[in-house]
Amino acid sequence: MNETVLILADFVPSKTENTQTISIQDIELQKLFKQSEIDKVPKTYLYVNKDFETVFQNLKSKLKIIKAAGGLVKNGDGDYLFIYRLGKWDLPKGKVEDNEKMKEAAVREVEEECGIKINYLGKKITTSYHTYYLRNGEFVLKATNWYEMGVNKVPKLIPQTAEDITKAEWRHVDQFDEVRANTYPIIENLIKKLK
Repeated sequence: MNETVLILADFVPSKTENTQTISIQDIELQKLFKQSEIDKVPKTYLYVNKDFETVFQNLKSKLKIIKAAGGLVKNGDGDYLFIYRLGKWDLPKGKVEDNEKMKEAAVREVEEECGIKINYLGKKITTSYHTYYLRNGEFVLKATNWYEMGVNKVPKLIPQTAEDITKAEWRHVDQFDEVRANTYPIIENLIKKLK
C-alpha cells in the first residue's frame, strides 16, 4: 500500500521498521491504504496469528484481483536487469492477458519492456501483492508472480518509453545500493533474496 506494508504472519519478524501491531478488526485494506496516503513515514502493520493464511484468503476474496507477472533477469556476466519507471527503480512486469499463462506473461512483459530475448525461464521466486485504485475508482489487489530468468551474453537494453520506462540497466549485486535507496519495498524484498 504505497510504501506501507501489511505483514500477516504466525511469528513476529525481526528487523521491521515503524511497526504497529493491529487486530483482526483493523485489517481493512482500503482503510489502511487511505491511511498510507496520509502518513508522512511509511508504516509496517503487523498481524500475528497462527491462522494468518485464512485471514489472507478472506481479504483476497473481498477484492478484485489483477494478475501480473515479471522477472528477475540475470545476464551472462552475472548482472541483473533493472528498469527506472516513474521516478523509482523497478523490475520488469506486467498484466497477464486473458488465456495467457503466468510464465508466458512474465517472459512477454520482460521482453517488451526491455527489448531483449529471454533465453532461460527458471522457477517462480515468489508472489507479491500491492493495492491501488483503478481510474474508475475501483480498489484492487495486484498479485504478481516473479520468476528467475536469464539471457545469454549481455544484450543491449531498449526501455519501453510508452510504458514510462526511462532507463533499463544491468547492475551487479555490488551496485544495488542506488536501487535500494529508491525502490518499492516489494522490489527491495526480492533483491534481498540474491545475497
